[in-house]
Order: sequence, then structure tokens, then C-alpha cells
Amino acid sequence: MNLALSSSSHYLCLGKTANGQVKLFRPVSITTRKFFRRKMFACLAAIATPETQAYDIELEDKKHTLLSAIQETQRGLSTTADQRSSIEESLVNVEACNKGEPIDLVKLNGTWRLQYTSAPDVLVLLEAAARLPFFQVGQIFQKFECDDQTNGGIIRNIVRWSISNLLEDQEGATLLVSAKFSIVSARNIYLQFQEISLQDIIISEELQAIIAPAILPRSFISLQILQFLRTFKAQIPVRDPGRQSVGGLYYLSYLDNNLLLGRAVGGGGIFVFTRSQSLN
Repeated sequence: MNLALSSSSHYLCLGKTANGQVKLFRPVSITTRKFFRRKMFACLAAIATPETQAYDIELEDKKHTLLSAIQETQRGLSTTADQRSSIEESLVNVEACNKGEPIDLVKLNGTWRLQYTSAPDVLVLLEAAARLPFFQVGQIFQKFECDDQTNGGIIRNIVRWSISNLLEDQEGATLLVSAKFSIVSARNIYLQFQEISLQDIIISEELQAIIAPAILPRSFISLQILQFLRTFKAQIPVRDPGRQSVGGLYYLSYLDNNLLLGRAVGGGGIFVFTRSQSLN
């Protein structure tokens, strides 16, 4: 009778050779066998079941449908009633996939690029850029800083913008709105806005040429002007007189490694973000 394991010497039977001899594996220690057993069980647990695979495929299809629905909307600026209805339906379908799960700060940490919103305070910027030929709005981000935190962190709303011929296209300056946030329920965070700042000004080559023409020696004053513009930063605290910082509830309705959906509680609009590279 073939034995898979010899109790007397702890040899593992690997089958028979062509001439009928039994092939035995080199004996291993009890500790080593326990290690391999744990690794084997971990590998088996990682194998997706057909139900899990079907769920993952369905989820990716729902996410694809949502991203397709918002693709031609200019981040929400140009939408019809039918498009808004379709986007809302697709959004709800994705949200249902991890509804009620607690916020994972490890996944949330990082930079997210805005793909779509119905929030009036963001749309007004996009509308201004569409109407004013000299005003440009570039990429819009939300950056969460909650690494090693358990109940909150910092959120920074980042808007890249520019003025034609004065600043570099799309990213000539940065509007930064900073807030502290704390988790108040499984999916809700409370924001306490701290300050609004204007920074990272990058002037255009045309303006640089006016301030300090390349054909002339750069004077001390022209160099000081260029340095001042490059390092300029204006900060405005956001507080109610005699009260705490202005705040609001933000519902994180869906979160995974590459997609973040949010709703500003109280009719403040919906947001669709995708994972982006880190910002300094």
C-alpha cells in the first residue's frame, strides 16, 4: 500500500518511478512542514470562487457603464436631463456594491482626479472658463492625507487654473482649499474647512519676456519680481467669527483602489473621482 507520509521517518511519497520504485522527498522538520501548510492554506483561500469572479466582473461592468456615461459631459458642465438620469442610475448601481462598508483610510489615502460633478461650487468655475476666453480651469483633485490615521485626516481640494498669456496654460496657478476631516459614521466624514490659498504661480514666457527681456541684462528689480511671483502664496482662513471652522458632511458612497464616489450631504452635488498620481 502506498503511503503519502511515512510516520516513522516523515518522508513524503511523490509516486513511483518507471521501474516501480517509490520516490521519497527529503525529510523536513515539523516547523518547516507547519510553514508550508500555512502557506498552502493561504494560497487556497486566495483562489477566487466562481461566485466571487462573477461578482468582480459585474462590478467592473457597472464601473465601466458609469465612466462611459460621464465621458462626454466635460466633467459635468454639459449634461442633458437624460444624461443626468443615466449617470445617477449608474452611480447608484456602483454604490450598492459596498454600501454600508466602513471607510478604509488606507484606500482613501492619496490623490484623486475629478471626472464628474454636479456640485454648484465647482460647476461655476467650469462655466466661467467656458464663457471667459482668457480664464482656464485645468485638472481638479481631492487629496486625502490620512496615512497612519484611524479616525480622520486632512483633505485638500486642488484646482489648477490659469489666465491666457499671463500664466502657463491650464496650470498657471493653484487654488487650494484645505480642511480637516473626521469619520462620524461608517460612510460619512465631517469636514472642518481651515483655509483657502492661492499658490504655485507659474507665469507665461510672454510675461517673463516683458518683465525681464532676454536680450537685456536682468536687473536686480526684474529678478526680484520674478522670484516674488514664483514664491507668492496668499492664505485666507475660513472661519465664522466667534465660532468653529465652517464645515459640512460628505458621504463617501463608494471606494476601491481606483474609484471614489462621493455625495455632499444636503444637496451639494455628487462627485466621481479616479485614482491619480501623487501631488507634492
